[in-house]
Amino acid sequence: MTAQTLSLVADIGGTNTRVALADGADVRKDSVDRFRNAEHGGIGDVIQRYLDKTGVSADAITGVCVAMAGPVHDGVGTLTNLDWRIDKAVLAEVLTAEKVAVLNDLQAQGHAIGHIADDDLQVILPQPYANENAAKLVIGLGTGFNACPVFDTSAGRFVPPSEAGHVSLPASIAELHPILSQLEDSGGYPSVEEVLSGRGVCHLHKALHGSVMEASDVLAAMGRGDADAVVTGTLFVKILGDVAGNLALSHLPFGGIYLVGGVTRAFTPHLDACGFAQAFRSKGRFSDFMEQFGVSVVSDDYAALTGCATHLSHL
Repeated sequence: MTAQTLSLVADIGGTNTRVALADGADVRKDSVDRFRNAEHGGIGDVIQRYLDKTGVSADAITGVCVAMAGPVHDGVGTLTNLDWRIDKAVLAEVLTAEKVAVLNDLQAQGHAIGHIADDDLQVILPQPYANENAAKLVIGLGTGFNACPVFDTSAGRFVPPSEAGHVSLPASIAELHPILSQLEDSGGYPSVEEVLSGRGVCHLHKALHGSVMEASDVLAAMGRGDADAVVTGTLFVKILGDVAGNLALSHLPFGGIYLVGGVTRAFTPHLDACGFAQAFRSKGRFSDFMEQFGVSVVSDDYAALTGCATHLSHL
């Protein structure tokens, strides 16, 4: 690793932040470290802790890119589920890097597409042939929900930010109608994220059955064949398929759809049995049209870090 290419990349989730070193577009997997957000006052504290642990000098870092779970506008972001503000000024308090970038976490995942090993991609729906520059779509389910398109142009890759988790739940799913009032957020709005997220599984199960179960418990109960858990999981997957199909029609990602995030990976074994493909393609007279979009699950937990490094290498 040379001093001219040493970068620091970070992925801030709702609970933990992962930090690593990168040489150009390549993340050093052995340098990845994880920090609990609740134990730190902000990203500056996390980066300083990382530098202290690794013994790397702040002056040696020539680029820094931070991906965060929240909206980013003009290089300034506030996390949706954490009271941290992220901007160049905050990063400059601990680093003097020449290249600095702040991305939404799904933007970072978008920049990673094409740099993920085949072993870290599980095909859910086969991808028909498409031009290598065809639009792609990343959909993430974890602490929250979001999605963003990926465009490869002559000027480089463009991954616009989005807050897709805060659109309304689809009216086409009849099973949701009697329980919508129980799926509203703090503002009284039934958004997609109130179902398609970690806490969303819990919300959905309680609305359907009146009992409180964490997402991990619902999944475990599904594995045992528990009837209530299967109903919850099946509706969850149906909503995911419907929403993913809506997003596909909005962005026309003929280059493929990539599902990411911890909740996505946890539900992957159930997507087929719970009817993901049917829900995804059930779009009336456009149902046959939907067969043009392939869907894969990304199992690489460090993809956002790879996306940060890749983005920095092209600045």
